[in-house]
Amino acid sequence: MANIKSQIKRNRTNEKARLRNKAAKSEIKTRIKTAVRSTEEGAGSAAEDLRLAVKRLDKAVSRGIIHKNQASNRKARLMRRVNQLTAAE
Repeated sequence: MANIKSQIKRNRTNEKARLRNKAAKSEIKTRIKTAVRSTEEGAGSAAEDLRLAVKRLDKAVSRGIIHKNQASNRKARLMRRVNQLTAAE
């Protein structure tokens, strides 16, 4: 346990940031899964779900939660997967 006042405060702020980042990453994963699932089912909201997934990835980059290259790679993989599913149908 830290006994320096500034480090105690840093521990508190780090924990808040960790929880915030964890929630954002979880939401990104959920949005991607929803986009893929709605594309598989051929739902009318597939394009909207895809747009929301990309939006959350971009927002995570702007907040510093994930690196911009990682977001780019995830978007590319998502687009490739969605395109394969729509081509198969």
